[in-house]
Amino acid sequence: MASMTIRNLDDALKQRLRLRAASRGRSMEDEARDILRAALSTAGQRPTNLARAIRARIEPLGGVELKVPARDPIRDAPDFGA
Repeated sequence: MASMTIRNLDDALKQRLRLRAASRGRSMEDEARDILRAALSTAGQRPTNLARAIRARIEPLGGVELKVPARDPIRDAPDFGA
C-alpha cells in the first residue's frame, strides 16, 4: 500500500478531522482514509462528449413542446442572366 503526507492542512480542518475520528472511535488516519474512499467511490466517470453531458443534466427536468411555425413555400431562385 502507498502512503501519503498532507502538508499545509488548516488547523481548524485538522481539529474537525480529529473530533470526527474520535466520535467514531477511529484514528485520524483511518478516518481520512474512509473519507477519501467514500468521496472517490461515488465519483462516476464523466462523459467525454459535451452534448451528452448537457443532455444528461437537463433530461430529468423534462422536455418542452414548442410550436413549429408555418413555413412559406421555397421561392424560385433569381435569374441573373436576363
